[in-house]
Amino acid sequence: MYEIIFDEKALEAIQVLQKKDRRRIYEKIISTKEHPFHYFERLTGRDEYKMRIGDYRVIADIDVHSMRISILVIGHRKHIYQKL
Repeated sequence: MYEIIFDEKALEAIQVLQKKDRRRIYEKIISTKEHPFHYFERLTGRDEYKMRIGDYRVIADIDVHSMRISILVIGHRKHIYQKL
């Protein structure tokens, strides 16, 4: 099982969302612990991965050797790629 680590930027981003969106995103992230590559897709030309959750995207770095998922950024699909 993978360990999930939230970057401070990701925590700040999720705190400003509505409660129902925040809960949905958090639960989806936690559900990726066992099989992250089932949910995450590699970003084109980059090392990071993305996961779609409705209109929101979660950008993460997955380290297979240490079995860690680092959640880097969470945001709306319109603005998320500008933050990278």
